Amino acid sequence: MTRKKVKLAYITNDSSRKATFKKRKKGLMKKVSELSTLCGIDACAIIYSPYDNAPEVWPNVMGARHVLSEFKRMPEMEQSKKMVNQESFMKQRIAKASEQLKKLSKENREKEMTEVMYQALAGKGLQNLNLGDLNDLSWVIDQNMKGIYKRIEAIKKGASTSSSSAAAAPQVAADPKPAVTELGLEGMQRTQTEWLNDWMNNNTSEQQLGFGHGNEMIITNFNNNHNANVWPNDFFP
Repeated sequence: MTRKKVKLAYITNDSSRKATFKKRKKGLMKKVSELSTLCGIDACAIIYSPYDNAPEVWPNVMGARHVLSEFKRMPEMEQSKKMVNQESFMKQRIAKASEQLKKLSKENREKEMTEVMYQALAGKGLQNLNLGDLNDLSWVIDQNMKGIYKRIEAIKKGASTSSSSAAAAPQVAADPKPAVTELGLEGMQRTQTEWLNDWMNNNTSEQQLGFGHGNEMIITNFNNNHNANVWPNDFFP
């Protein structure tokens, strides 16, 4: 459950104001104690109120005197450098709120003119715009065009970088893989026949293949030059 935002205004009801004081005083003392413990700094708090006879002091009177004496030993310029009272605090809040309002107004105006630009691109006229609207619309269009040009330049730069990198990269040739031929029975017979025909046509006269008289068979004379090429490398490397 979210806490309800408290309106910073004087509480006119006496009982409500007294209850709020006690609650806030306790929370303030707790915050000062946590700040001093967590950050290791010297701090004190002194609170006067019409509801107590004596002021509320944290951590104690001696601790408060020590912090105040250290403060008084500082130069006057340093003492008031970060000092804030109610008036200066409210001025700071107003200045901060004004800056936020200015920023939000600019963002809303830019969104409004962007919507007008899209409507104009869709065919809607600009007759109802005054001079201030036209100036703001021109600024929005210029900003969008600058963004488009920057995007185009970035794409061109990326493309040129990629092409130069590709050109500089060494071309690595793929390792040649031996061709593997899958042959059936017919293919093997055809290959052996072609090899035998080529071998018979290229042989010299003394290396003839044939049969002798009767049962005598003439054996082909294989020399060392033929032994290396007898069998095709596809089957017997």
